[in-house]
This record gives sequence, C-alpha cells and structure tokens, in this order.
Amino acid sequence: MFCSHSYIYRSREEDKGLARRRKRKSRRRLEGRRILEAVPQFSIECGEDKPVTAARKYIHAEGISPPALLLVKRNEHTTDRYFWAEKGLFGAQYVEENHFLFPSLRTEEDEEEEMLAATFGR
Repeated sequence: MFCSHSYIYRSREEDKGLARRRKRKSRRRLEGRRILEAVPQFSIECGEDKPVTAARKYIHAEGISPPALLLVKRNEHTTDRYFWAEKGLFGAQYVEENHFLFPSLRTEEDEEEEMLAATFGR
C-alpha cells in the first residue's frame, strides 16, 4: 500500500521572515552562573589528555584549593568548564543548576537569609 504525505519545504529566505523562538533561560541556572563569576578561574589546554584528566593533573600540579573554575580548551572551537569543589570535580553546568548543594558557593546574602529564617522561625 502506498501512502502519500505532503511535506512543505521552506527556503532560507522564507524562514528569515519568521520570528525565531528563543530558548527559555532558567532563573536557577542564571543565578548559578552569577555566583560562579566570583570564583577564581584557570584556563588550560588539555594537550594529549582528555579534558577532565588535564583538569585533575593541573589541580594537583598547581595545588589549587577549592572553589575554582577550570576552563579546559579541547581544541580551537571547544572549551570544557569544570568546577573544583571540596567534594571533587564537577561539570560547571551541573554546578550552575545546583549551586545550592555546594557550601563553598554560599554567598554572604544566603547566610544572612538562613540566619534570619532560623531566628524568626523559632
């Protein structure tokens, strides 16, 4: 049995007239990105190692103490971002989305809010 489907193809010229929908940016991730901006950053190239291995070797060679953000250049187009925390090495995007799980990223404002909540919560 033969099924006929009609497809509508648009050229690029036609697409330019249509509004492109933008991806929604999560507030939690934006907040995490703002917090990570205050953390010391180190830029390295991975060379022959995999990016995460290069990051680990650099941390141990330089004696970097957490918290720190490592930008590992994989090639001319790609840079991987890692966060060095007390608990270990994490992908920066995970940390941006879950910054509240990392005590070293707590800001003074967060600590003041917790103290106020504890005081008035009793």
